[in-house]
Amino acid sequence: MRKLLTVCLGNYCRSPLAQIALTRRGGPAVTVRSAGLIGKWQDQPANPSMINAARRLGLDLTHHRGRQITLKDLEWADDVLAMDSSVLDTLHAIDGGHNTHKLRLYLPGRDVPDPMGQDENAFNDCAVVIEAGTSLHISG
Repeated sequence: MRKLLTVCLGNYCRSPLAQIALTRRGGPAVTVRSAGLIGKWQDQPANPSMINAARRLGLDLTHHRGRQITLKDLEWADDVLAMDSSVLDTLHAIDGGHNTHKLRLYLPGRDVPDPMGQDENAFNDCAVVIEAGTSLHISG
């Protein structure tokens, strides 16, 4: 079974959506977790606007609870997918070179835009980009 970890700043918008989208696409062949660099939303539900955007894609994000990344998460994963280059840079710093071969951007060569502080359309657009990106990580 392949193990994927999606990471964004707070585990409040992008990485939780990527987690459920990758889980749906991968089915039983994949286990996906998500985490954030900061613990601001630890044990909190996902952003309500992202919950709504997920629902529009037929995904249920209502059971998500935020969590902060640990070194054990990096060791657990086969692939660690950062939502943007700033998150990726921080992951490299946290990791200290132990799991560098696992760390990469969710979208090769570009960031998944962070919708925080924007309107519902930004969340919907972000969710569509993340959903489309699942095909880069799971074939089929």
